[in-house]
Amino acid sequence: MNLDLTGKTALVCGSTQGIGKASALELAALGATVYLCARDEAKLKSVLGELDKSKGQQHDYLVADFSDTSQVHDRINAFVAKKGVINIVVNNTGGPAGGPITEAKPEDFLHAFNNHLINNHSIVRATLNGMKTAGYGRIINIISTSVKMPLPNLGVSNTIRAAVANWSKTLANEVGKFNITVNNVLPGATNTGRLQQIAATKSDKTGTKIEDVFNHMASEVPMGRIGEPHEVAAAVAFLASPAASYINGINLPVDGGRTGNL
Repeated sequence: MNLDLTGKTALVCGSTQGIGKASALELAALGATVYLCARDEAKLKSVLGELDKSKGQQHDYLVADFSDTSQVHDRINAFVAKKGVINIVVNNTGGPAGGPITEAKPEDFLHAFNNHLINNHSIVRATLNGMKTAGYGRIINIISTSVKMPLPNLGVSNTIRAAVANWSKTLANEVGKFNITVNNVLPGATNTGRLQQIAATKSDKTGTKIEDVFNHMASEVPMGRIGEPHEVAAAVAFLASPAASYINGINLPVDGGRTGNL
């Protein structure tokens, strides 16, 4: 099975922590030159130093704040003009704030839509021609299992994640003929800063100890535990590889079996 990414380039968004960082590490370990993307330059430099360089990779980073769609658009286009072909794109952005959908303000939806779908689209438009020219493209979107089953108290996230999933499927149908695949990875409860934030919020509202909140989350997973970022990153790395050449337009849950439907 060919998992070798030597000679390939990968842009990984949100790559200074959590699933994004784990994905960057995995892709570099498989031989890819990795371009990190996040808003904190100090953290980007730190992660850059952790990436595998055993295949002679020339890793780099791009500073961009996803709350500013114009900045993302301009900087990704300038970066691609400088670097050339980017074969692999991992779209990954921190999720919207939690809460019931009835309490969400219209601007909450608009902000999340821009952060996720509009920025994803700008990045794909900037990199797509290079993928076509190279005859190899992998677009992988980190979304959520809410695409298959909406999660309680994540009203805005449930809505926007579904929009991204349908954008992705439409894109997959259009670009497959160019040997470009588009797939979504759907993490379940994963030990990231976002999950810790969700647990802390629930703890504050209910008076439950954070440890008990995490134990309850783990009890909902058939495997009896919360996932780790590197376990999600393994799915990302496989979908980015030549071995996944005929997997296109899917939603892949990585959730220990928690999602209650196929």
